[in-house]
Amino acid sequence: MNKRDGRSREWLRSGRARALIFAALVVSLTLGGAFVVVSQLKPSPAEVLEHPANPVTDDQSRAQVLDAAHQIVALAGLRTTSAGYLPMSCKGRKDPPYQGAIYLTFAVPTDVAPEKYFPAIATTLVSHGWVEGPQPNGRTDGRTVSKDAVTAIVYRDSDDPSLGVLRLYGECRNMNDHRHDGWTDVADQLTAQR
Repeated sequence: MNKRDGRSREWLRSGRARALIFAALVVSLTLGGAFVVVSQLKPSPAEVLEHPANPVTDDQSRAQVLDAAHQIVALAGLRTTSAGYLPMSCKGRKDPPYQGAIYLTFAVPTDVAPEKYFPAIATTLVSHGWVEGPQPNGRTDGRTVSKDAVTAIVYRDSDDPSLGVLRLYGECRNMNDHRHDGWTDVADQLTAQR
């Protein structure tokens, strides 16, 4: 079949060629339609955020991060200087859903080099079931760990090198209105046993 003898044109007009072209078109349309249907069955990340499965109560949101903070403070022996809890919007605005968030500062021991101290905290947590993630953005001294849907970020305070910071974030499943909530002091609940 070459173009010079005209056979290629004849072949395209044959019943076999038309059947083959028709079959290719049907398969393409079927696969394209199946892709559209399947993509509609699974909710998008935005839809999941808008309508979380199994929403949680205020107490559950608080307990999720407070329990994780208790565990980290105890395992790492952190000396808490301040700690606050806030239901934080997961959308970057003040709309639901919310996640429990804790911001905790702690004293960095003077007898340990900071470049060894923060990785040691992460190593301790990993040995107790936490999973280490990527370093927090712009923080060479920081570590990210997660467990049971809670993410914890630990790093040295940029403004005061004698302090470390522990931030914890729970799941985005609290649908209650927290637009007017402020930070709640929880430092007295997060002190390590010495």
